[in-house]
Amino acid sequence: MKLIDTHAHLFTDEFQSDLDAVVIRAQAAGVTKMLLPNIDETTIHSLRSATANHPTCLYPMMGLHPTSVTKEWKQQLLTIRRELDENFYVGVGEIGVDLYWDQSMCEEQLSAFEEQLKWSIEKDLPVSIHFRNALNEVIQSIERVGSKRLRGVFHSFGGSKEELQQILALNNFMVGVNGVATFKNAAVAETLASCPHDKVILETDSPYLAPVPFRGKRNESSYITFIARRMASIWQISEEELATITTRNASQLFNLTM
Repeated sequence: MKLIDTHAHLFTDEFQSDLDAVVIRAQAAGVTKMLLPNIDETTIHSLRSATANHPTCLYPMMGLHPTSVTKEWKQQLLTIRRELDENFYVGVGEIGVDLYWDQSMCEEQLSAFEEQLKWSIEKDLPVSIHFRNALNEVIQSIERVGSKRLRGVFHSFGGSKEELQQILALNNFMVGVNGVATFKNAAVAETLASCPHDKVILETDSPYLAPVPFRGKRNESSYITFIARRMASIWQISEEELATITTRNASQLFNLTM
């Protein structure tokens, strides 16, 4: 069984002491590739170091996370764009809008997001989108920039059937399913039951959102097997079939060899 973790921050301080062991455990669990979306200009070095040490299984994305956007976002994006131009990346991410904690930077977040969406069109790369409490704003930005020319994933999907339909209406976007789907009474399970199989990819969002039975602990890529098991149960198919479907979806979206 081969799996792809499409969203993991394995370059953060939480993995500084044991990244090699984390990668080994993931590979032993059948995780062949782990995609690492950048956070901001301060994490570029650690991201590049992690992927350089594990070039056959760690694949980087480059972007500016919405919660890292400041009043100096234009200068931040100059650094991010230079890095995107000079090195290999499989996607533009993690980008988006986050209005959960603070809405005071909404305008700056939207501007930074739309600029990076334009990069994805120019570079012909998929986007990994963060949209906490901001689905409508994110969709409006996608439509302004050009939904027909954009493709990507709405990372960490945990929404309603109505929200899923809004995403699916964009045609070229998938949803990223992580440990949230394993949480007790998670309504997202009912929503995902009716989601087209070609629209789902798996992720861990490590070190965050560890699935049951590790909830509350540091997440890591090997735990994606618990998410796969849960999705297989939701769709009432075998884990092997689930792995085949989601690995194919991820490979197609990010232009990866299977």
